[in-house]
Amino acid sequence: MHYPINQIAAILNAQLLQENTSANNDSRIEHLLIDSRKIIFPESSIFIAIKGDRNDGHTYIQDVYDAGVRNFILESYNYTSPPNSFLPNANIIVVPNTLDALQHLVAHHRLQFHIPIIGITGSNGKTIVKEWLYQLLKDKYHIARNPKSYNSQVGVPLSVWQLNEHHQLGLFEAGISQPNEMEKLAQIIKPNIGIFTMIGDAHNKGFLDQTKKIKEKLNLFNDVKSLIYAEEQELLNNELLIYKKNNSHIKTTSWSRKNISADIYFTCLTVGLKTKISYAKAGISIEIPFADEASIWNACTCLAYLISSDTAIDDGIIKAFAELQPIEMRLQLKEAQNNCMVINDGYNSDLNSLGIALDFMQQQSAGYTKTLILSDILETGRNPEDLYNDVAKLLEQKNISKLIGIGTELPKHADQFKQTKFFYETTNDFLKAANSIDFNHEIILLKGARKFEFEKISKLLEKRIHETVFEINLNALVNNLNTYRALLKPEVKLMAMVKAFSYGTGSYEIAKVLEFNRVDYLTVAYADEGVTLRKAGIKTPIMVMNPEVSSFDTIIKHNLEPEIYNFSILDELLKASNEESIGIHIELDSGMKRLGFEHDQLDKLLNILWQQPNLYVKSIFTHLAASEAHEHDEFTKNQMANFEKMANKISRTFPYPILKHCLNSGGIVRFPNAQFDMVRLGIGLYGIDPAEEVQKQLQQIGTLKTVISQIRTISADESIGYGRKGKVDKTSRIAITAIGYADGLNRKLSNGIGYMLVNGKAAPVIGNICMDMTMIDVTDMECMEGDEVIVFGAGLDISELAEKVGTIPYEILTSISQRVKRVYFYE
Repeated sequence: MHYPINQIAAILNAQLLQENTSANNDSRIEHLLIDSRKIIFPESSIFIAIKGDRNDGHTYIQDVYDAGVRNFILESYNYTSPPNSFLPNANIIVVPNTLDALQHLVAHHRLQFHIPIIGITGSNGKTIVKEWLYQLLKDKYHIARNPKSYNSQVGVPLSVWQLNEHHQLGLFEAGISQPNEMEKLAQIIKPNIGIFTMIGDAHNKGFLDQTKKIKEKLNLFNDVKSLIYAEEQELLNNELLIYKKNNSHIKTTSWSRKNISADIYFTCLTVGLKTKISYAKAGISIEIPFADEASIWNACTCLAYLISSDTAIDDGIIKAFAELQPIEMRLQLKEAQNNCMVINDGYNSDLNSLGIALDFMQQQSAGYTKTLILSDILETGRNPEDLYNDVAKLLEQKNISKLIGIGTELPKHADQFKQTKFFYETTNDFLKAANSIDFNHEIILLKGARKFEFEKISKLLEKRIHETVFEINLNALVNNLNTYRALLKPEVKLMAMVKAFSYGTGSYEIAKVLEFNRVDYLTVAYADEGVTLRKAGIKTPIMVMNPEVSSFDTIIKHNLEPEIYNFSILDELLKASNEESIGIHIELDSGMKRLGFEHDQLDKLLNILWQQPNLYVKSIFTHLAASEAHEHDEFTKNQMANFEKMANKISRTFPYPILKHCLNSGGIVRFPNAQFDMVRLGIGLYGIDPAEEVQKQLQQIGTLKTVISQIRTISADESIGYGRKGKVDKTSRIAITAIGYADGLNRKLSNGIGYMLVNGKAAPVIGNICMDMTMIDVTDMECMEGDEVIVFGAGLDISELAEKVGTIPYEILTSISQRVKRVYFYE
């Protein structure tokens, strides 16, 4: 559907402050845009400048305009001159609150459709139930649904906006983290059928207790005709007894595996890795390829909906249950052969999820040629010519260089694609021909519907290396970045530390995400780290903290900015500069007694700098010795006072503004009055902060994993490993894992000091850690060769590991060997 700009203003009951009167102005809006980095169809988009706690869309209005967008919804704009002078030929709607406007606009859009809309909420299982219902029903209906887990105050309206005249069913999940949020989402989704999944501890922080959270979530269903839920959840069941009294118009359907008096009573039998679910009353029996409790629960929820809605459980549905696929909610970035990277998103292929995957590809693509391997896009209900025309526009917008299409439909529209292109009818046809295609220094996105089995392509392309991997959660990185941003005053800039291989997590992959999320500065330790980033396409300013004399030519060539901390290094820089313009950063010693100019050296320093107009002082900074330690607060405050006095003396000398910064991660929350012009975010970015209130909001970004290579049974009279240090007092099962000190595992964790997690249980290290392997005791544990082992990450905090060996998390992270494969994922 398209909306004229005047109609949008009327829907919002808002002022059309400025109207584009140019002759070629169509202003028929089809796409909602809230991110200036994700502009695909500028002519038919309207930019809604959302003002959040951590970012403000109004900051990027000019960027959006320059990219060709001519339609805007803004909260305010302080016009010092007529509007046409700075946003000429733009339609500008002004509203009190842009988030409210987004939600109100989409709520109006939702009311244009009279089809079954299923609203799904709960603490756990929302996305799984939504995606499994899609898998079960996609052959019967054209379905609109949230992309991945877009279930927030912004994600829900962006999802519901997808509804068009082709859809026959809507599946929309809603998630909340604070009271009073669900009522807004209910008006947007306006479900006529409700599903309440599992209630749990997720997002408990914003609520007084579980009961309050249940009551809030139930607000999604106030206007539904029917509601499906699991009766065996005691708290939910109790609240529903009250809810049903106040909402007698709702037909509720309960299901249970324990209570035979429930509306639907299931019996479940698990054999091996499969589970049979039966509803004897109707003679219905299905089988799912899962044995875990969560999957059984979610499958029962889906089956209960189908039964309650009188959907025929025919052979197609029974087959679909048997073929249910696990939901991979993350985009994985892995090393591939021939200096390539591969992004695996082979779960489904629709236009919306393709856009999300291409955004991630764009974020990581600097220095690589972009290749897309795409399957036919199935079950959209759209005219194929229009659909693939939109796909072609999307690929052109994202500068895709090579397209490999797999399926019978894509070749019919080959003339719409301008890229180098190859087409194959099946995945197996492509695999047979793959050796004839030259993949070299490319970033390759795999985007295909499940039936095309793109996992075969992934296995073909991926680099075959060590089975130990360091998984980096890029969503957690962004979460941590935004957590600190929320603590900063609006005008304060942010410098991110990516030195030491980004604390072991990878250099340019991390830097790309930080640049994409608009940090103001990056900092490396040595020039070669900065060069690596520049060659990867990073354009953000980069400070080099330890510039070596031999690196000055390189620093100048690659537009890096050296730290200057004494007269010797300043003199060498002047010799190398040849009067070229160079940005520099002056370090002051305010009391740490490591590097930096002292107060009595400032006159000499200023005299030199004043005579060198080619040296441009970008910032003045100092290092705090103990910003995180309460017992040293008096010393820290003295440091900050000394720094401010010295920095002011320097900044007054120059006619241009100079940034001042002294706070590291630990100081950001403790000393908000010392944020100055910029802060330096280091270990906090990677999920560690000494302040408990901040630590609760951070997420570990890395999980170090390995596998069990072999399991041995050892008797009490035998020893394990070098030096015969490993001893057991009874017959024991010992697992040999594929990680050792050459991978960065500290040998101090040997002989029971450390442990690893095997299927969620602690398995102590036994014997000495070897170069390439480590032995752990798995006696009485259910595990087998090939099982995953967590060295640190989910369930095993890196801080605990550091404490066991008497070090700090920095050392654990930076010690991870570069031979360990880094796998990046984005949810």
